Amino acid sequence: MSDTSNKPALCQLLGIEFPVIMAPMFLVSNEKMIIEGTKNGITGVIPALNYRSTDELREGIRRMKKAASGPIGINLIVNKSNFLYKEQLQICCEEKVDYIITSLGSPEHTIREAHKVGVKVFCDVTDVAYAKKVEVLGADAVIAVNKEAGGHAGNITYEKLIPELVKACNIPVISAGGVGTGQEIRKMIDLGAAGVSMGSIFIATNEADVSREYKQACVDYGAKDIVMTTKLSGTPCTVINTPYVQKVGTKQNWFERLLNKNKRLKKWVKALVFFRGMKSLQKAAFSSTYKTVWCAGPSIEHVHAIRSVSDIVNDLKTGYAAN
Repeated sequence: MSDTSNKPALCQLLGIEFPVIMAPMFLVSNEKMIIEGTKNGITGVIPALNYRSTDELREGIRRMKKAASGPIGINLIVNKSNFLYKEQLQICCEEKVDYIITSLGSPEHTIREAHKVGVKVFCDVTDVAYAKKVEVLGADAVIAVNKEAGGHAGNITYEKLIPELVKACNIPVISAGGVGTGQEIRKMIDLGAAGVSMGSIFIATNEADVSREYKQACVDYGAKDIVMTTKLSGTPCTVINTPYVQKVGTKQNWFERLLNKNKRLKKWVKALVFFRGMKSLQKAAFSSTYKTVWCAGPSIEHVHAIRSVSDIVNDLKTGYAAN
């Protein structure tokens, strides 16, 4: 573990060399990527839902802990759409992952259980009100999901969100969104962020198991090609605006919207939409058909070739040091 005393707060919090979390990406994040990231001084997170069963999640955590050169985390969806949440949380606690990132729900139960065994909890937030709530609950840091984030983005620009959260909170603020270079990492740190969570630039890597076509799409398309859709999970999500996405549109149809408003059915409809959307993403991630929906964020603007995780991290460090 390197000396982190004069480095950004994320380095001190997790004992890492460089203040970057390789963000959790549904279906994209894998053990090879996370392990390689830790060997290059950053940390990484895998969504628990990337594992087909809770047994596989446990085995995966054990493999990563054995091979990684630094801390590793697991991302938990903590709302009712994730029927495996409590089992996943129990495994994360039993296997003592270094930290958990919570998304799309209240982190109260996660924080309480994780802290019993010394596991840190970082919580996705999109505004000051929610950030203050999770701080009161005992969160160790907040992930400030801004308007430029990939996947489930926020509504506020990083220029506004980070200073607001830094002023309002007494825990570290980790910025998520709008970062694809070392210079942009430095910009976030200068705004007061403890570090950054970045994912999209790691899709087009040798270590990623997604299809060659998905990786190449991240090279060929740019920030202007990213659009928001509610058709995948019911929650707004960023995707590459391929011809197929243009054809099917990005809004839920009238029937889906109607069902979502029914209080008795809402929970089950959300779960069904989430499941159907995730199956669609799975099909697109690992094969290429004309029905292609690829999730990514605006930072693919900085992806110009399919490279190794190591090369990307080294470029980020060089750009960061050059400022």
